[in-house]
Amino acid sequence: MLSPERLAQPDHEYLAQRHVLTYMEDAVYQLLENREDVSQYGISRFFTEYFNSVCQGTHILFREFSFIQATPHNRASFLRAFWRCFRTVGKNGDLLTMREYHCLLQLLCPDFPLELTQKAARIVLLDDAMDCLMSFSDFLFAFQIQFYYSEFLDSVAAIYQDLLSGKNPNTVIVPTSSSGQHRQRPALGEAGVPEGVEASQFYQCLENLCDRHKYSCPPLALVKEILSGVQRLTFYGFLGSLSKHPGVNQALGALPDKGDLMQDPAMDEELERLVVRSRLHRTPRQHRAQEPGALGTQRRDKLEALERAPEPSRWQPE
Repeated sequence: MLSPERLAQPDHEYLAQRHVLTYMEDAVYQLLENREDVSQYGISRFFTEYFNSVCQGTHILFREFSFIQATPHNRASFLRAFWRCFRTVGKNGDLLTMREYHCLLQLLCPDFPLELTQKAARIVLLDDAMDCLMSFSDFLFAFQIQFYYSEFLDSVAAIYQDLLSGKNPNTVIVPTSSSGQHRQRPALGEAGVPEGVEASQFYQCLENLCDRHKYSCPPLALVKEILSGVQRLTFYGFLGSLSKHPGVNQALGALPDKGDLMQDPAMDEELERLVVRSRLHRTPRQHRAQEPGALGTQRRDKLEALERAPEPSRWQPE
């Protein structure tokens, strides 16, 4: 049922807010690219399956990075797919390096940029060496913040640097590719200058930023809650607080709460069916060649299960 707010909203605003034209353009492009296959079962079935995949969040699998970051719904779908495919990394207690996590991301998006993975790792590791090991949950929640709010965080980094240098940040921020590459945190100098920036001033700048920012931002009330609890903070201290705040995670809606991160009954049930089916159809030689722990076999099983696992039936991209 359409909400009263939706009925009062002009059509062009609704289309823009839900990024409907983005999906229509992509669907038509996919139709033209696969027209020989589509001709066998019809255009209407193609569009039905395409938008079902958008609803289920599987439309971003193995797509180019420009597409998976094109809409908030695509970003949330990619986060959910990454969690569901590689949840067993955390379930097994494995610790991986930044580059190993980047390899996992590239299994779902071959051209996923290394820079975004590095930025996510810095939220976890701060000033530690970038080859340190990280738990799956630590990396995942840091990656969620960095990936979903990427443009917003670039602007926040620019504001933070202005505050550190004593400039007035209440101007239009134009992030550059280096804005998010935060410099080394300033230590206490000879004059005893405190580390970081004043939290109240930082919040005022972020409040102005959220009012004019056209990209996704964390809920301002939660940002205020984080900053009201400290007098000063560093840039990565702020990002770390965002990544660990359960309210921010719930507002974004892509991942379960940290306590339920290793639980996915629908995926587990589908994987179990796939394992049983594969064992029934394997010859002895195939069984020796594909041990149950083989990474390639596990990945294929998980991706196939991800396609099959049930998802909410409504399509509500942000």
